[in-house]
Order: sequence, then structure tokens, then C-alpha cells
Amino acid sequence: MPDRSDENFFIALREALAAHEAVPDEALLAALHEAVADREAVPPAFVAAAKGAFAWRNIDAELAQLTYDSWQEEAAAAGLRSESASIRALSFASAHLSIEIEITGGSLLGQFIPARPGTVEVQVLDGGAVTVPVDEAGCFTVDPKPDSTFRLRCHTGHTGTQTDVLTGWVTLLVRPGS
Repeated sequence: MPDRSDENFFIALREALAAHEAVPDEALLAALHEAVADREAVPPAFVAAAKGAFAWRNIDAELAQLTYDSWQEEAAAAGLRSESASIRALSFASAHLSIEIEITGGSLLGQFIPARPGTVEVQVLDGGAVTVPVDEAGCFTVDPKPDSTFRLRCHTGHTGTQTDVLTGWVTLLVRPGS
């Protein structure tokens, strides 16, 4: 459906031709160029709809729920220990796969349970992603660890079955006193 500027252009062109006015070629080309440029501009509502549709590309992935965070355990036992651990451990579980993660000073170490090969895609909020391989023992390393909020999309190609699991977003905060 033509937008308002296209309609106005064609009305003006019809009126000029009906009046048998001589319209210079340059004016016609300029008006045509303007009409084409207006047609190429994508309306903001279309951009928003496209972004929304793109977000649904993960709909087939199983969602893995955070089942363990060592920082939560340490907070509960704060009165019993004098030092906090330098490694943070996280566990995620879905119906078909568990993902165990240890976050060290500079890297992220992980393992699939049950062990199977595949890939892990580390997705960050700004849209960037890095993919790392997962070996036969289900182990993977992300080095360097993400420096912003991230999530893991885990793909396995286990014989006969393929699993696609997506974790929730993880933010690695620096603990006070660390």
C-alpha cells in the first residue's frame, strides 16, 4: 500500500501532466528518487516486529533452570567460614541435560551431564556470541570468561538424539571484599 508521500507525488505528477506543463527531467528524477528513498525507509513498527520475531528463534530450546549457585550457599553459611571460595559454581538442569559450571579468575569451565559431545554458544546481551566445542567427556572451556551478562546455548549431537538447551542470563558480579 503506498504511503502518503507516494500518493502526494503521484497526485502532483498527474496534475502536472494534465495541465500539459513541461516538467524538467531533473525535477522528475528528483521526485522519483525521493519516492524510492521513502519506500526504502523501514517504519519503526516493522523494525520492532522483526526484533520480536527474531527473539522467538530460541523457542525450540529447552530452558535450563538454575538449581545451584555456590554464592547463595556461602551467604547462608557466612557465620561458619572465615574465607570465601575463589571459584563460583553454578548448576543448571533441564529435562534432558544438566550443565555444571565453575567460574575461575579468568575462565569458565563446564561439563554436560550426562557426558556427550557438542557445542556451547556463549551469548552476551549486546548480541555477540562465541561458540566453543564440547569434548566426548562433556567438558568445555570458555577462555576468557564473559565480561558481561551472558547465557549458554548448549547443543548436543548425541547419537540418535539432539538436545538444544538454553540457560537463563548470568551476571558475574564482583563480591565485596574479593
